[in-house]
Amino acid sequence: MSDPFYVLDTNIVLTLVRGNTLARFIDNQFGLRSSKVRPAISIVTHGEVRVLASRNGWGAAKLAALDQALNNLVTVDIHQPAVLDAYVEIDLYSQRHPTGARNMGKNDLWIAACARAANAVLLTTDKDFDHLDPALLKVKYIDPSSAGSA
Repeated sequence: MSDPFYVLDTNIVLTLVRGNTLARFIDNQFGLRSSKVRPAISIVTHGEVRVLASRNGWGAAKLAALDQALNNLVTVDIHQPAVLDAYVEIDLYSQRHPTGARNMGKNDLWIAACARAANAVLLTTDKDFDHLDPALLKVKYIDPSSAGSA
């Protein structure tokens, strides 16, 4: 059986860069570093993490760790027809959700669209994507407090 293909939400990338207990838990639980299949991120995540790094005044060492992390991941471009189609599909599905409209942030929409187009499992530490699972994509929510119980 082949290793699963993951798209990482921005919060997962930030956690991995921090290298904290939760990062080790995620890496161990999902085998991100040991997998033969490199995880992916949306190009949107590049923008999000750079804004956060700038806003929080990250120093040279942390910026270098961020660059290394980004370089070790596959970047999914949003200018692909499959990603654009998935974006439309996810937005329409979210607005017409059986339990009521779900307004997703545009960056989250792009990240979900990249995961859908890549037929990947989306790893996240927030619940913003829950309504998409399992209808449009597989979402694996990681409770940030779970690292303490591992």
